[in-house]
Amino acid sequence: MSVLLLALIAGAVIGLALGALGGGGSVLAVPALIYLLGFTPAAAATASLIIVTATSATALYTHATSGNVRWKTGALFAAAGVVPAIVAATLAARLPEAVLTAAFAAIAALAALRMLKPPDPDQQPRPVRPARAAGAGAGLGAVTGFLGVGGGFLAVPALVSVLGLRMRAAVGTSLLVITVNSLAALAARAGTSTPLHWAVIAPFTGAAILGAWDGKRLASKVSGPALQRIFAIMLLAVAALMFTDALH
Repeated sequence: MSVLLLALIAGAVIGLALGALGGGGSVLAVPALIYLLGFTPAAAATASLIIVTATSATALYTHATSGNVRWKTGALFAAAGVVPAIVAATLAARLPEAVLTAAFAAIAALAALRMLKPPDPDQQPRPVRPARAAGAGAGLGAVTGFLGVGGGFLAVPALVSVLGLRMRAAVGTSLLVITVNSLAALAARAGTSTPLHWAVIAPFTGAAILGAWDGKRLASKVSGPALQRIFAIMLLAVAALMFTDALH
């Protein structure tokens, strides 16, 4: 199978997941770039941020038009994550590839376990508490900068459990956080010497953007828990593969 076709397929799958779940899809971008398309971990992290930024901004627009974005809450999360994202991205560029791979495997496994956890049916909306929102946002920004992922797989549960947003609002709001954090981390990596393979990144990004539009429609037809369970199983498999690779 050609590299171009692999990039298109991987991008479409990731865009679908990002549009449908508001996060989680981006966590597959890095392993897809490494194991399917031959990127190094460092190059994959930078390329992933380009893909995630463009796709998240597209998905954010589709959710905003449906009124699913809580701008004040999202702004608090995003603002708190900008500096940690920049610092973490700078640090990640200096670490061995095996360390980055193992860290990514751990984050992917954590994301999968969070997705498998059933939502609390009694969860009620809470007033926005700036300190809690800022703390959660800083952590998400650090994850984004360090590993080159959007962090939406952590943002959605945080917006639901910490701030009590309903799932649809959490999904839409997480996309604002992802977009801002990814831009900040990408800016920090812009000065590095990591090569960017645009012949792969461009079609990958285009397919992901188109997939994000379809993902929004998919979310309205398939139950959220079913989508999350399927994706969680995929993430666990990816985490196991990457952890094994890091040990060799």
